[in-house]
Amino acid sequence: MRLEAAARMDLFRKLWRARKLILVVFIPLSLLPLPLIHPTSEACCAYVLMVTAVYWVSEAVPLGAAALVPAFLYPLFGVLKSSEVAAEYCKDTTLLLMGVICLAASIEKWNLHKRIALRMVMIAGAKPGMLVLGFMCCTVFLSMWLSNTSTTAMVMPIAEAVLQQLICTGLADSHVDSETAEVPEEDSAVSDKEENLDKNQLELLYRNNCNDYNKQVLSTLSDTKTAEVNGLGLKPISNQEFIKNTNGHLPQVEIEIPNVKRVKMRRDSQYPTKRDHMICKCLSLSITYAATIGGLITITGTSTNLIFAEQFNTRYPDAKVINFGTWFIFSFPIAIIMLVLTWLWLHFLFLGCNFRETCSLSKKRKTRREMLSERRIHEEYAKLGPISYPEVVTGVFFILMTLLWFTREPGFVPGWTSLFEKKGYRTDATVSVLLGFLLFLIPARRPFSSSSCCKNSDDDSESDPLAPMITWKDFQRLMPWEIVILVGGGYALAAGCKVSGLSVWIGRQLEPMSGLPPWAVTLLACLLVSAVTEFASNPATLTVFLPILSALSETLHINPLHTLIPSTMCVSFGVMLPVGNPPNAIVFSYGHVQIRDMVKAGFGVNLIGVAVVMLAITTWGVPLFNLTEFPAWALARNVTGSL
Repeated sequence: MRLEAAARMDLFRKLWRARKLILVVFIPLSLLPLPLIHPTSEACCAYVLMVTAVYWVSEAVPLGAAALVPAFLYPLFGVLKSSEVAAEYCKDTTLLLMGVICLAASIEKWNLHKRIALRMVMIAGAKPGMLVLGFMCCTVFLSMWLSNTSTTAMVMPIAEAVLQQLICTGLADSHVDSETAEVPEEDSAVSDKEENLDKNQLELLYRNNCNDYNKQVLSTLSDTKTAEVNGLGLKPISNQEFIKNTNGHLPQVEIEIPNVKRVKMRRDSQYPTKRDHMICKCLSLSITYAATIGGLITITGTSTNLIFAEQFNTRYPDAKVINFGTWFIFSFPIAIIMLVLTWLWLHFLFLGCNFRETCSLSKKRKTRREMLSERRIHEEYAKLGPISYPEVVTGVFFILMTLLWFTREPGFVPGWTSLFEKKGYRTDATVSVLLGFLLFLIPARRPFSSSSCCKNSDDDSESDPLAPMITWKDFQRLMPWEIVILVGGGYALAAGCKVSGLSVWIGRQLEPMSGLPPWAVTLLACLLVSAVTEFASNPATLTVFLPILSALSETLHINPLHTLIPSTMCVSFGVMLPVGNPPNAIVFSYGHVQIRDMVKAGFGVNLIGVAVVMLAITTWGVPLFNLTEFPAWALARNVTGSL
């Protein structure tokens, strides 16, 4: 019996290890009767769509590889020619993304993002509530122009340095955290005559360790193999014994303290106090949520916005309503409201409701830890030195790209494209690629300057006075080719649904929903995509739902923008699990939050996001996109599809 049970368990383990391979083979074979029994274009297209969707949702194969499925299945089933499918994998938005990545590479190479983040945090101050708000504001701003993943990866190390300072000074200040003192001079900021010997030793130990906590980390208190002292499981240590390896996140010290309550607290947690742990949780989660919020503001902020823009413009070429300006006008108020409400929610959840204590802007009275934290931030900013010539050039390009995007076709006044005789030839991608190309040409050194100002450049650029702002290697390091192929796969699926007539068939099956008001249809769509995206990737989820929602809107004679824009925004709200999106995984890897913390906080953020998006689409979105009428461009598409 035992041998049989062991054999069964071994078989189960082997099957579990091979589950992805089994899924890759089983799904196409199990769905194959559909195109064989019904050899129509709609059935063949549905087969390709379902196989690709399952691959995306299950991630049985990499997302980019799964996006290539339409490239060979559509020609095999006779849905689209191979040349027609290939044309879908490189669109206008691909060039737009490439230009933005050039600017992002320059921003990261010359540390402009770090200067912006530290400056905004310095303005906010070191009070916990204001510190969180400051980090959220700078993360939102950076995420407007950079990818959410890159922004989180850039800001989290800065936040981690501040959190380490809080933790390192927390033990020494555990009894005096609530006390305040008048702001002293530089010399008296670190000393306190009323501290006893134990506190001075602890503070010195933590402060010395914090200066190089990346090189040396102190051992945790959970060493069960140590000899017990006073029945508490702690061993006395010498000055040479206290450094050991931990999990790589936070420094700890092994000490003998007769206070039973404090020892039990140290044994249960690696943080000096529960309040310190709450601050770490709040700040960490605020960054991933702020990155998501910032990505909503611009068309280039996140890949899902690009997917929506390209699929919408491809399906409705006569619409001419979605561009950088209209999207920004609609989404910017959403981001501001979400930023404030998310900050309030996180503050209530982790820091309590005492906003007067955590958000005071007064600089007359500060705790020791706040002064030390501010000093750490100022030291990090001082390391950057004076602003360099490449940073100035990058900032100018950043502002210039934004202005050219806004003024291309603002809508209320003629844009700069009206200066050209031929209309419709220039898009946001034209501006993006032009400025990105110039970054490969402009030297990183100030003209007619003999001294090197390229403090972040490599040896080759220092030896070459004409070395450009960015190199192809810099661009290649940041270019998300998997996202490009994934977006192209979505375009290919949409083209197949259009040519085969599958989208029209889906719309007819959804006619029973015609009795629902538009806001109810939109709400159901938002709740559905926000639930699915918790377990599947955001781009894959949106790529699957966009054709369905477009067909639904045409069938119910609802302005397609009424359902597509809210669904596009809500698909970014996969914030409840580490697998929801890459920023969640980055923040989770730092070890400050647990899954239950992300679920609890993310559920509230999800509800906030859906509510604010619904508010926007039913208020200022109505006059902006003329949502009360079924537009002529959608009617023409509907009539053409029916034919």
